[in-house]
Amino acid sequence: MKVYIRFLSSLFLKNILYVTGILFCLVVVINLLGELEFFKEVNVNNYFPLLLTILNSPSMIYELFPFIFLIGTQLFYVNLLNNDQINIFKYSGLKNSKIFLILSVLSFLTGLLIVVFFYNLSSNLKNIYLEFKSPYTTDGKYLAVITKNGLWIKDRVNNKNLIINSEKIEKNYLIENFITEFDNDFKSTRNITSKKIDITKDNWIIYDAKIFIKNEYIFKERLNLKTNFDYKRIISLYSNLSSLNIYQLYNLRENYKKLNYSLTEVDLQILKIISFPFYVLLMTLFSGCMMLRVKYLNSSTIKILLGLFFSVIIYYVNNFFYVLGSSERLPLVIAVFFPILILATINSLLIRKINEK
Repeated sequence: MKVYIRFLSSLFLKNILYVTGILFCLVVVINLLGELEFFKEVNVNNYFPLLLTILNSPSMIYELFPFIFLIGTQLFYVNLLNNDQINIFKYSGLKNSKIFLILSVLSFLTGLLIVVFFYNLSSNLKNIYLEFKSPYTTDGKYLAVITKNGLWIKDRVNNKNLIINSEKIEKNYLIENFITEFDNDFKSTRNITSKKIDITKDNWIIYDAKIFIKNEYIFKERLNLKTNFDYKRIISLYSNLSSLNIYQLYNLRENYKKLNYSLTEVDLQILKIISFPFYVLLMTLFSGCMMLRVKYLNSSTIKILLGLFFSVIIYYVNNFFYVLGSSERLPLVIAVFFPILILATINSLLIRKINEK
């Protein structure tokens, strides 16, 4: 490897790690304050909020990585400009486009590594975080998961414990259902089978219910069952998909297909992961173009503040398109990749004649 490539790569990665470290400390402090507020009236060990904070922080850092690359690239150019090293490189025949190429390859490869290793680590830690915190939330006694065997719901209503298994979902109906009801000592009191249950509201309507009590059963055309779940709550089971690694996301997608469940949220998350390396690459190029083209701002601090301003704009534009995708107002591919295409177009305009800067 040539000396200048090693030097530029080392400087770039050091600045990325530097910004990551600062933001990680900031995220830990903010998270810790939130956890302390949550547990202020709950008797837990003093270290427990800190443990939850450490488990939850990596997933938040993952979401911030595109902006970490933007600010890190700005600091990279601040170092080159302050020490006049960029002119030394230019006089040595190293053009700005060559530096951009090095940063592009490095940011794309780093983005791939972040997806493969850091994302999977952060999602696993997020999953542990949710498991640890769940018993202390108001929803701790409720559980709903989707497996290859269908939808499983654990519920507690009026001193009764319910275990519900359904084969699939069709619109606002659960199909092919088996419900087991337990008392407080978890002794089975009755079983209910039904081919169709209306879950529009949390007061379910069970059609053609067979109710088994001991060795006998009775039949009811309509049976009401009070639960803590309705259709809207069930279809948002995995609203926090950041707690699932890539392998788990694909497994969940297959289970959703078998259950006739909407794939929109899972597909959106998968596409966001696929687009991540391209996203950080374009953020790196955008940051570099901004630093070289905005010459009338001599203050590096103002340039970095300008970078933060554009980070906020890019963040909200992305979120706007993600919302359009998740609400199915736009095809998911367009919702995820159109903002990236916009950023690529802006970069292509800014990068013209960059060697003259």
